[in-house]
Amino acid sequence: MFIAMNRFKVLPDAAQEFETLWANRETHLHTVPGFQEFHMLKGPEREDHRLYASHTIWASRDAFEGWTRSEAFRAAHRGAGGTRPLYLGHPEFEGFEVIQTVDARGQRS
Repeated sequence: MFIAMNRFKVLPDAAQEFETLWANRETHLHTVPGFQEFHMLKGPEREDHRLYASHTIWASRDAFEGWTRSEAFRAAHRGAGGTRPLYLGHPEFEGFEVIQTVDARGQRS
């Protein structure tokens, strides 16, 4: 399993616009082999930004990398820079290979 995250430092007066943009965009993720789940996370508010993170779960790193090379990826990101500035800096990518999972029953894998 592989988890891909992007952190966004969203300007305080752009938070609602950012949330609306994400709520209404077509992700195309469900069409990509190996995709499992997507979450948009709303984090703490700081003086100059609110932290958000997109969080996707993939069957493997290879599945995620396949997404980044796909037409579905290009379609989902088309026009991404076309809105007014919403962020401080660029989104920060972080990728993680899952080395342990504990489920609600306490089972480890």
